[in-house]
Amino acid sequence: MEATLKAEVRGTNTKSERKGLRAKGKIPAVVYGSKVTNTPIAVDEKELLALLRSNPHAIIQMELPDSGKQPVMINEVQRDAILKNVLHVDFHQINMDEPVTTTVRLDFTGEPVGVNMGGILQIQHHEIEIRCLPTHIPASIEVDISGLEIGGSMLISDLKVDPSIEIKSIANDVLVTVLAPQKEDLPADTEEEAEQKAEAQAEATQNHAQETV
Repeated sequence: MEATLKAEVRGTNTKSERKGLRAKGKIPAVVYGSKVTNTPIAVDEKELLALLRSNPHAIIQMELPDSGKQPVMINEVQRDAILKNVLHVDFHQINMDEPVTTTVRLDFTGEPVGVNMGGILQIQHHEIEIRCLPTHIPASIEVDISGLEIGGSMLISDLKVDPSIEIKSIANDVLVTVLAPQKEDLPADTEEEAEQKAEAQAEATQNHAQETV
């Protein structure tokens, strides 16, 4: 899945310049790769945020003033620790005929048998790491979990993917499991029941004391 993004080369890499760019609705960034030297750039904030929401691992056709259109991928996104605003982005220029390592989303489908029996669905991974040619990167990987029973689980090694895709995540990691239903807590004694139990316990203690005299 490809997207487009226009970049403009920026000058000094100072804190004041980066702050000024953000005030204008631009995000400071850098792009680098075999065909692009390490270049400070700026991209439109709205376009970038839309891309991050739809598919942050997409191949991006980036228009660069000096290099023309180049395929790139997002390598790193730096965010504010509190507000989570995007502060800076690293773009990696890629070659379409060379494999790349990236992350892809998992789409879980079906209602597990175990959930219909009262079990609790627990998803451990929502995405996995893969390696393949850029043109073979899927938008997502479908995972059918309808056959999972209570106590059943699915490992990363159980995933079915195209032979052109190599899964890099740990094979024996659990993707999803169906836990047994939790036992309901017994209802607490009412005040009257508690008093009756206390009285019975006191009477039993008194009788035992009289028997031992």
